[in-house]
Amino acid sequence: MQRQSAGLAMIGRASIPSRLAAACLALCCACVPALAQHHAKFAPIAVTSIFPPVQANGTADDALASGRVVPGQYGPAAPAGKRWRIAFLFPHLKDPYWSGCAYGVISEARRLGVVVDILPATGYDDLQGQITKMDAAIAAKYDAIVISPISMTANNQSIARARAAGIPVLELANDSRSEDLNLKVTTSLRGMGLEATRWAIRDAQQRGLKSINIALLPGPMGAGWVKGEVDGTRIAAQEAPIEVNILDIRYGDSERGLQGQLAGRILARHGKRLDYLLGCTGCAPAAIGPLKAAGLADKIRVVAYDLTDEIAHLVRSKEIYAAADTKGVSQARVAINAAVNLLEGRIKEQPHTILIKLGMLDQQNFGSYPFDTSIAPVGYKVVLSHDPAKD
Repeated sequence: MQRQSAGLAMIGRASIPSRLAAACLALCCACVPALAQHHAKFAPIAVTSIFPPVQANGTADDALASGRVVPGQYGPAAPAGKRWRIAFLFPHLKDPYWSGCAYGVISEARRLGVVVDILPATGYDDLQGQITKMDAAIAAKYDAIVISPISMTANNQSIARARAAGIPVLELANDSRSEDLNLKVTTSLRGMGLEATRWAIRDAQQRGLKSINIALLPGPMGAGWVKGEVDGTRIAAQEAPIEVNILDIRYGDSERGLQGQLAGRILARHGKRLDYLLGCTGCAPAAIGPLKAAGLADKIRVVAYDLTDEIAHLVRSKEIYAAADTKGVSQARVAINAAVNLLEGRIKEQPHTILIKLGMLDQQNFGSYPFDTSIAPVGYKVVLSHDPAKD
């Protein structure tokens, strides 16, 4: 087994949140600790590195099943020796998940001494907008591009254009089947579905239920993380020691209003039979209002596929019962550190994929949960650019 150099030491989602979301963020101040310093080095992050050969044109989960898997930890890279320019292409900034990723990117850019520009599209229905921003980043000759692809395959040509222009491209969070990526930094997206659904199954068993009916609000169809959520849920349902029936799956952009409408349709059709509702970061909170309006908040338990500060508050108040955690801040930290290590030529053997270890938050571990690995500090205002020359 070879060892990684630099950051990897082998040790063993363009609009601001709605007023409602902002209110929830303010309420969350009491439940999520603020970080003491934005410039502090982060603690080593538990990861799984996957080395070639891996399945061609595959997902991160395909790589996990086919490549050489090495557990370890990813630590902070040394500051950059050059003022590298790195572009980050996000699908949007409409929910706190991507605010957390922005925090992870900008705080590390300050520590590392590199230029960063975050270029968000306007949502998962803005594929062309993201492709246009990618072309602009190529034309601007950034030293590296980190993309969170809107599509599993439709971004592939623009990724190939960047590589052809000599610009390394890394992936953050959202998965892709592109063969032109230098590195993927994500989590097991299938694991999101597995962990959230397994929690619901354990909870049902503790309540003495012999079978459960569930419905899913996974997010926009076509996004890699959405497919992972649904695939993982289906696998967990098939393997469950009790009967698990998936009654409905409603796809749509993670925008709050749309997700509230989708939740209402699920409840109108299946509410009396439903036991659990599983939803993405923008989807799970949006279901709470319709549940209360339908008088079903005490009957149907909401479980989130991922964690944000708003969802942490809702777990504390028992409006959401549990949340899987892809650790968005940690993913962003690893991605920018990996980009700098790559540009500095510090990596002896580059992994194909780095998976950040998933977490799981519920009432039992709330008091000891490491929120700083997952979400931005309370009161953090999203910053889209950093240039050390302007500090």
